[in-house]
Amino acid sequence: MIKYILKRLMYILLALFVIVTVTFFLMRLAPGSPFASERNFPPQIEEKLNETYGLNNPWYIQYKDYLIDTASFNFGESMKYKARSTNDMISESFPVSLTLGIEAMLLAVGFGVLIGVVSALYHNKFPDYLATSFAVLGISVPSFILAGLMQYFLSFKLGLFPVSGWKGFGYSILPALAIAFSHMGFIAKLTRSSMLEQNNSDYVKMARAKGIGKWTVVFRHTLRNALLPVVTYLGPLTAGVVTGSFIVEQIFAIPGLGKHFVQSITNRDYTVIMGTTVFYSIILLFAVLIVDILYSVIDPRIKLKGAKK
Repeated sequence: MIKYILKRLMYILLALFVIVTVTFFLMRLAPGSPFASERNFPPQIEEKLNETYGLNNPWYIQYKDYLIDTASFNFGESMKYKARSTNDMISESFPVSLTLGIEAMLLAVGFGVLIGVVSALYHNKFPDYLATSFAVLGISVPSFILAGLMQYFLSFKLGLFPVSGWKGFGYSILPALAIAFSHMGFIAKLTRSSMLEQNNSDYVKMARAKGIGKWTVVFRHTLRNALLPVVTYLGPLTAGVVTGSFIVEQIFAIPGLGKHFVQSITNRDYTVIMGTTVFYSIILLFAVLIVDILYSVIDPRIKLKGAKK
């Protein structure tokens, strides 16, 4: 296990190097500059700003400095917000995005597995048709469309939830549902398919022949094996929650990291764009590693490639 983890950490470092390199050169190839919109700036001041942020240096000097800063987790000062560092912006806003993301993941996994189990147990019956329709609807409707609809009907028309902002738990319910809904449908379909496969296996038929109840068989036998595809999906789920929250945070005016990421692209704030990209990449790469390790925890028969047997 330790050998496998060390090997994966080396791959993570290599992937981060590629991500940092690609992000750097894409920013440099993009037309314009971070100060192009500041039309009131005289050329002398703009030149001074370029010098301050090292934009006048040759590209290889800028690349070297950026690699060193990234290796020390120093993402630099924002080019648009005076006296604000990218690290400070991440530390202030990421806890909000993390709270929203965890809530969305719990909703997606919890309700997705429950709907999938019910659908499989009542195969080709009304609960199965209803659950399948719900799953297809969840997969089909984008999160930003659902967010707008929920804002209009549940907040504006019915007044059940706050329209926007971030002042307590009640403000997180609608955005978390908007993010989780599509993933909930996908997890429900994964769980349903896996449960149907497990229900036809010999050990389930044997348990039923012994007179064990339907739900007892689910929780003591089939569910654990049926969760393996769901665990596989946790990596893409993390990516979907993270990237999906960018737009949803904007719609609900949530002061999360997605807000800074979207604004940094609009403002051509190179340091914030690259800093948030690297930060999210670290989270996603480690999420995939954790998912792979969970495989061996859920099913000990699975051997990790590179781990000692």
